[in-house]
Amino acid sequence: MKKKSTQPALLKSKTRRGFVKRVGAAAAFTIVPRAVLGGANYIAPSDRLNIAAVGAGGKGSSDIQNVAHENIYAVCDIDDRRLSDTLQQEFAVPFRDKTKTYRDYREMLDSEPEIDAVLISTPDHMHAPIAMHAISLGKHVYVQKPLCHTVNECRVLAKAAEANNVVTQMGNQGHAGEGARLINEWVASGALGEIKELHCWTNRPVWPQGIGRPEGETPIPDSLGWDLWLGAASHRPYVAGVYHPFNWRGWFDFGTGVVGDMGAHIIDHPYWALNLGLPSRISASSSRFGRGMETFPIASKIHFEFAANEARPKVKMTWYDGGLMPERPPGLENGRQMGDSDGGVLIVGERNTLMHGVYGRNPQLIPLSVHNSVQAPARSLPR
Repeated sequence: MKKKSTQPALLKSKTRRGFVKRVGAAAAFTIVPRAVLGGANYIAPSDRLNIAAVGAGGKGSSDIQNVAHENIYAVCDIDDRRLSDTLQQEFAVPFRDKTKTYRDYREMLDSEPEIDAVLISTPDHMHAPIAMHAISLGKHVYVQKPLCHTVNECRVLAKAAEANNVVTQMGNQGHAGEGARLINEWVASGALGEIKELHCWTNRPVWPQGIGRPEGETPIPDSLGWDLWLGAASHRPYVAGVYHPFNWRGWFDFGTGVVGDMGAHIIDHPYWALNLGLPSRISASSSRFGRGMETFPIASKIHFEFAANEARPKVKMTWYDGGLMPERPPGLENGRQMGDSDGGVLIVGERNTLMHGVYGRNPQLIPLSVHNSVQAPARSLPR
């Protein structure tokens, strides 16, 4: 009888090409020690993935930095200055003199068959078009949160990824942290008892909202491809500082507002721990929202209801933004901050309440006297 190999499937591929061919089926990366390949810090060129990035500023810059040990094959950005700053100033990209640069992601993807995977960190409205283009060419994709501009775009992308057998991931740094796992384990431990309600809040927006489109326009800098920045959105004149960079988050056509920006870092943790699924009911109230506004309201309060499932009863969740906050829970010490400076979550159970900050930071039962008296939950999730 032939002995079955215990070697991971990905390690059977000796070349980068073989690795990439198998990674779609395996759906996970296995790290090979560099020493095996020729020294403590050595990676053979054939074992480096050819990474392309669309969006070089802001989060795109740090995403590129995090994979700079691979081959940064090409970088695309509609803003020449931000692209140059990322490649030349913010960190050292190995072999950056060989990195190809583009303004138009379509030109990059269509003309560079050697690209293995694509990082996407652009305004929200372009996540789905870029990801769909890459996936249709068989490229693996890493898309920053929020995954898409609309729910339907998410559904279409998921089907495309399955049909093209590619590896995909949404960038959400808090989900990978220790706090996210501790929150799951506290809930599963039973220390909170039956979960009654959730309260989630943020200090955002820190960009303009509750406004309409400005009049007039300003000259488009030579370094900026404005039509490419607009992409799938309807045309509008360029006005310096209003949309690009960063302030696009509050505009309907380009961003997803406060919930889209920070929900992934705040709602994510109770959502995961309680397996909430889709809400059965949503209602909302907000600050003044008048005719002609093309941005999300300055402040909102949103109520979600989630039906019971096999593991828990129905759950109510309330979201607060724009300076709105939940009531301070009983037992929270005088002078102690709720959550952290960016926001937080209260998971209210019939026995105890768990409080944590944004990104799942510092989950603790309240008051601290209770937290210190209860045995920490057993580790059940991989680290």
